[in-house]
Amino acid sequence: MAGSDVTPSGDRADGVMDPDLTASQPDLADRIEAILGIDPDAGAIEFGGAWTTWGSLAAAAHGVADHLGSAGLAPGAPVGLVLRNDPAMIAAMLGVLLARCCIVTLNPSHGDEGLGHDIRDLRLPAVVACDVDWGRAGVMEAATGALGLRVSVTDSPVETVPGLESPGDGPFRESDPAVAVEMLTSGTTGPPKRIPLAYSAFERTISAAGAHYGSRDDTGPRLRRGVMIVSSPLVHMSGLFRTLLYVCQGRQIALLPRFTVDDFIDLVARHRPKAVSLVPTALAMVLDADVDPAVFDSVKVVTSGTAPLSADLQATFEDKYGVAVLPSYGATEFAGGVAGWNLSLHREWAQSKRGSVGRPQPGREIRIVAVDDDREASAGEQGVIEVRTAGGEWVRTTDLGRLDADGFLFIDGRTDDVINRGGFKVTPADIVEALRSHPAVRDAGVTGLADKRLGAVPVAAVECADDQDTTTAELLDYLRTRLSRYQVPADLRIVDELPRTPSMKISQPGIRALFEQADQATS
Repeated sequence: MAGSDVTPSGDRADGVMDPDLTASQPDLADRIEAILGIDPDAGAIEFGGAWTTWGSLAAAAHGVADHLGSAGLAPGAPVGLVLRNDPAMIAAMLGVLLARCCIVTLNPSHGDEGLGHDIRDLRLPAVVACDVDWGRAGVMEAATGALGLRVSVTDSPVETVPGLESPGDGPFRESDPAVAVEMLTSGTTGPPKRIPLAYSAFERTISAAGAHYGSRDDTGPRLRRGVMIVSSPLVHMSGLFRTLLYVCQGRQIALLPRFTVDDFIDLVARHRPKAVSLVPTALAMVLDADVDPAVFDSVKVVTSGTAPLSADLQATFEDKYGVAVLPSYGATEFAGGVAGWNLSLHREWAQSKRGSVGRPQPGREIRIVAVDDDREASAGEQGVIEVRTAGGEWVRTTDLGRLDADGFLFIDGRTDDVINRGGFKVTPADIVEALRSHPAVRDAGVTGLADKRLGAVPVAAVECADDQDTTTAELLDYLRTRLSRYQVPADLRIVDELPRTPSMKISQPGIRALFEQADQATS
């Protein structure tokens, strides 16, 4: 899902679906409980070469739920989860939802000081983490006054942390029984924000995902064959939602601590899935590694989201591996996808609609509003994307896009990253697209820097593809033949590795910091 920020134009109605999907959605906790009880001895999650059974997952989940209940935490109570990619934290996530409390996501990739700062500032009545995170400097001290739970998938799955046996007197973060998750946005263009996501949003989006991708059935809870690979971080919406979706569908999961080409290819070769998910950066990494096409013999589709996918990258991957690549678009605020392709759409429209992120998913409506006068834009006209779910208000995103006459959505950038260079509007996505077309460039990031004379100017950082070489001067000359003069970056630097968010999006604050640090070093 390509992330975006949204501003509600009225009461939020996250996840409300069309009439076909709104009638009596299964309760999320009931879905989870039913799946966990089907076959305790069957494998649920493969991690590090070992399988965690559904029974072990259930024991840890129920242990978390029981401890929260015994501590007097009511539905909606905020519970901090240090969401490391580990089966134990999936169990903890399920346990919080079984208790109908609220998951407050904590990022394990933060430094010790940053993680401790988050825990203190959030005023949480309970914190759940793996042993490795409880052992980090300052974390236990930061959780003082909260119930601390150490979770694993061993014979003693849930234990209280010494000194953190119960919640203190507070005051604690406010509760809302309707909210399932307080989710951090990815922080692509600025500091991450916390977005409240309702239980109803997940319930309806899970049902909608099955309908969109053609896997909905009414046979009741069951365990399915096949293994789904999760390599996105659980602390990001993509990883959390996919994991929850797969659990509710009764699917086995092969979990990676983080994406690497070798580990991912090993799982594909061993489990031979029909569908996999790769963010655009991961798609490029697989191509750069020149992975044998035979590895993908079992794969029919690759879904790709969280960031824009270039049409050239999509076509190159499809041609080499003979699979359909299905781009999608979504936002943290909608607890899942907003638009996307499925295999049926791909068979009919793949060539003529290349570059689109697909059509609205079931229960989502999309319109484009003109930037200057808020009128609804005509087919093919660029404007700001707004989204509505049945019965709700239109919600404005920060994304620029177009809807064509056939209802396919194209993403053109973001309103909050447009650079005003002396009165000329520069969209970073246009510069990134031009840079990515250079054969030596793997990926690029563009942001704006303040300028005394012009107000702001674009700057770019470039990561070269393996075994490729180029120079700053060559890239700038290349851009001058493809862009207007005001679009050409005022500065361009080649780096070993671009700064990225946990979801592998390029971080604009990180790009900005590269140039600011360089300026400080030379001043």
